[in-house]
Amino acid sequence: MKPSNTRKGFFAEGVLTAPSFLWLALFFAVPTLIVVSFTFHGHTPNGGVAESWSLVTWRALADPDYPSIIWRTLRISVEVTLWCILLSLPCAYAIARMDKRRRPLIAAAIMLPFWTSFVVRVFAWRTMLHPDGWLQSCYLSYLRCCEWLFNCLPAFLQHALTGLGLASPEPLDPALATALDSEVAVVLVSVYSFLPFALMPIYSAAEKFDFSLMEAARDLGANSFYAFRKIFVPCIRQGIVSAVLMVFIPAIGSYVIPQMLGGTNCVLIGNKIFMRAIQNRNIPHASALATLMAVSVLVPMALTVWWRARQKARDKKKADIGMAAQIPGATV
Repeated sequence: MKPSNTRKGFFAEGVLTAPSFLWLALFFAVPTLIVVSFTFHGHTPNGGVAESWSLVTWRALADPDYPSIIWRTLRISVEVTLWCILLSLPCAYAIARMDKRRRPLIAAAIMLPFWTSFVVRVFAWRTMLHPDGWLQSCYLSYLRCCEWLFNCLPAFLQHALTGLGLASPEPLDPALATALDSEVAVVLVSVYSFLPFALMPIYSAAEKFDFSLMEAARDLGANSFYAFRKIFVPCIRQGIVSAVLMVFIPAIGSYVIPQMLGGTNCVLIGNKIFMRAIQNRNIPHASALATLMAVSVLVPMALTVWWRARQKARDKKKADIGMAAQIPGATV
């Protein structure tokens, strides 16, 4: 290609990508830099940002309540993500095996409830989780089973689960154990709200899967679950990775669900950001918490990118070895 044609190609690509770069710079990069810069200032009594640079805001993050809030936020976000993936995999598999004429109808039926207001749906869940409702009875039965299992565990496991915040050694009190205004309500409604964000990318990957591989595995003696776990799941891992990111990122910054259903027993980092920014009018402190939340999101994203790059390198190496095995005298 001639140099003039190369320059024209670069110019055309630059013209096409300039609006996207401008959009990202104005509405992502610049606001992010402003938020990060606020963390190195103090706050004024009238709710403004002090002009002098200091680390007083970062020192204020030494609040002993923050580690537990951050851990609770990460734990609930991971739990919601795992539940969404576990529920989406069999659903996506079943939809992908359906007749092609029925798939759009099923996908539309899944998305139809989400055409209504998000706040209205959360209020509906408040009604269903009322202490006199049937979901409360199911929740009490679940707690009694968990209490029985907890008492059957060895002492060291009981201490470990208690330290991680996954169990409580106190006996069950039915009058105080309500599903509403609890962590269970936050997890349940979060899974309900974010499930389509996991189901759609997994279904898109499953739709392109060659199901004759499953039939071949069953013909060779593998049972259905083994073929599902060893063949179907690895072949759609790109869709699973996308689903994890699309659920984990909004779950870690969720504010409305814990605010309306979590009460004082399930305060997450999003609620703290709202309290500092709106109620306390401490913009630098809210910016520091938002920066910590962004770092919590970027770390798993970076790990995901690294894992995908490693998987691609491993697959390429296997392909090279396979090709070299077919060519006599070739080396890899």
